[in-house]
Amino acid sequence: MARLAQTAGLTDVQQEILSTVRDFVDKEIIPVATELEHRDEYPQQIVDGLKELGLFGLMIPEEYGGLGESLLTYALCVEEIARGWMSVSGIINTHFIVAYMLKQHGTQEQKDHFLPRMAAGDIRGAFSMSEPGLGSDVSAITSKAVRDGDEYVLNGQKMWLTNGGTSSLVAVLVRSDEGHPEGTAPHKSMTTFLVEKEPGFGEVRPGLTIPGKIEKMGYKGVDTTELIMDGLRIPADRVLGGVTGRGFYQMMDGVEVGRVNVAARGCGVAQRAFELGVQYAQQRHTFGKQIAQHQAIQFKLAEMATKVEAAHAMMVNAARKKDSGERNDLEAGMAKYLASEYCKEVVEDAFRIHGGYGFSKEYEIERLYREAPMLLIGEGTAEIQKMIIGRRLLEEYRFQG
Repeated sequence: MARLAQTAGLTDVQQEILSTVRDFVDKEIIPVATELEHRDEYPQQIVDGLKELGLFGLMIPEEYGGLGESLLTYALCVEEIARGWMSVSGIINTHFIVAYMLKQHGTQEQKDHFLPRMAAGDIRGAFSMSEPGLGSDVSAITSKAVRDGDEYVLNGQKMWLTNGGTSSLVAVLVRSDEGHPEGTAPHKSMTTFLVEKEPGFGEVRPGLTIPGKIEKMGYKGVDTTELIMDGLRIPADRVLGGVTGRGFYQMMDGVEVGRVNVAARGCGVAQRAFELGVQYAQQRHTFGKQIAQHQAIQFKLAEMATKVEAAHAMMVNAARKKDSGERNDLEAGMAKYLASEYCKEVVEDAFRIHGGYGFSKEYEIERLYREAPMLLIGEGTAEIQKMIIGRRLLEEYRFQG
């Protein structure tokens, strides 16, 4: 068993789940990940396997057919899956953000309607905040919903939807001025709509178009798309929680879960990079001995392992904080920031250990080298995390002068 990134205090059930997932990753994901990634092919067989394992219902309460597990269990499973192939972890991440938002904020009718089928994996979730000109400024959203009788009419363009094509349910954040007079703070005039659609590309329901996959440097296999709404009609009972104006808070709650997820992904990718680096260092010989016996390489391995441990510990702490019901934006921001930065550094060090072979597509580290940068921007850049962390620290350590 690997020495790094162990988690104390897990139940027997948690340990059994993680052992099953790790075994699945070693047997079903790692052997095929690089080939599928190079073809930018959706990993349907892997996804079907995750469905059979019940992972799409991991955090959904048992009353809706899920396993009712904690965010910590989910994050540790994501860590294992990302160790095999980060794109697969992205497929379940957005699904669980939507399921979490429904569990926390949905009406009873919405929970009853969606959660059982989400737990079974028959409905796959995606969520959408960003827009082409938006970046990190969520308050600048221009997509809009206008009330028309018992429906809302949605117009606008959204960007960077993970699972945009393969999903059948999208949580979409738009501006809704109904009941919010002019001058209302932007974040108080936003609403989350639960948009059902057919999987696929093109016009997937009247007024809703998924143009196609966005070509990316890494993070391949999983479909990343735009979403275009042109007169899209949504029933009023598909407003998340049944009340307009709460969308920003609902999305931010979901993003906290997403940040723990991105931290877990960073931990998983960093672990795999360390495994590849330490293995190669013992296979490659220079100047009559393994390169692992050179002090410079040992120093590098020591730094890599320490970063893996530190990132894992912060990710676990953030997940446990959320599970306790306490506010965890500080811990989630710190975990996401540290894990993504350390992931980049550990992957680069493993790449350097591989030397020229690291530049070859035959070696797995080449794929990791292209995947790691996505974690630097996913669920908020390092600069956004620092803003969140700084503001929270000033709240906690307010000077009483």
